[in-house]
Amino acid sequence: MSRLTIAVTGLNATDNPGPGVPVIRAIRDADPNCCIIGLGYDALDPGAYMEGIADHVYLMPYPSQGTSVTLERLTQIQAQTPIDVLIPTLDSELAGFLKLEPELRDLGIRTFLPSAESLRLRAKDHLGQLGERGVRVPQSINLTDAAAIARLDEQIRFPVMVKGQFYEASMAYSPMEVHGHFERLRAKWGLPIILQEYVAGVEYDVTVLGDGKGGVVGQVPMRKMQLTDKGKAWGGVTVADAALTDFVNTTMAALQWRGPCELEIMRAHEGGACHLIEINPRFPAWVYLCAGAGRNLPWATVQLALGNHVEPMPPPLPGVLFLRHSLDQVCQLSDYQALTTVGELHREPTAAAATQEVA
Repeated sequence: MSRLTIAVTGLNATDNPGPGVPVIRAIRDADPNCCIIGLGYDALDPGAYMEGIADHVYLMPYPSQGTSVTLERLTQIQAQTPIDVLIPTLDSELAGFLKLEPELRDLGIRTFLPSAESLRLRAKDHLGQLGERGVRVPQSINLTDAAAIARLDEQIRFPVMVKGQFYEASMAYSPMEVHGHFERLRAKWGLPIILQEYVAGVEYDVTVLGDGKGGVVGQVPMRKMQLTDKGKAWGGVTVADAALTDFVNTTMAALQWRGPCELEIMRAHEGGACHLIEINPRFPAWVYLCAGAGRNLPWATVQLALGNHVEPMPPPLPGVLFLRHSLDQVCQLSDYQALTTVGELHREPTAAAATQEVA
């Protein structure tokens, strides 16, 4: 079998890390011989300089620059270091890569992405539509006008979560507090602003790999044990919960999701029912826990992208713990200069360079 080349985005590894580095670690656990291309957006992404992570690093244009620019850059990269499978790991990339899927296939780059309809349904401002398909979701209101805030007492029970359409969430106990969060989030993320009924309970996060037909290839549920000041998991443990597993299966059947995602689920204190709070359309930053629990979902994604059959996985081992830590990454200024000047960094010869040497 020829050596696989797998490209992964999301190399930032700060206190709010991207999923790229743990996805790469999981893939390397499954196949140490594969070639990894890291696709970054910033020359200071720590994942670009970590030993044993990427064999090649290429800087990419930001998704906001448009799909034509992204395709042009990937075409350049493909000529140097041919990619077999591409795994996007950032929310902002998904819509663009989905549009480019036919062109990527023509280039020989395979992906395993959700449909446009599934991607639309998982958006915070459309989550209520899953409730119509049998998934228990909190009551929500999409706000597009600050004038509507004065009537909220008649529409929803406080407290509520006030969410930006892309990121951030804050709790509000009154319409006045909603107004403050509304203006801040509107300036940062635009409209609509989503109000979601607060469900008091225990939060579980579940990494899931869907087959695109309503089935689940594998799922790993985790309960957070440590949080950063941004509310991100800094430690967590896998759990075994049959009701949670059934709820995930119901959600994925309604969503028909293809590829990886993360479900944020609240198990209510009162009654113990599960409520779907949010869907993140990619692997979470804690995804390496999946490999540690014996369910290597990033590697399964690679196999599915290649068209290989993957058997549904049994539940993961419960009681497997992850604790994130920080360390200083020491690297050469010359590596940073290579990324900032030519937009690429190589730790081994590219395929194009190897071909020239043979010739």
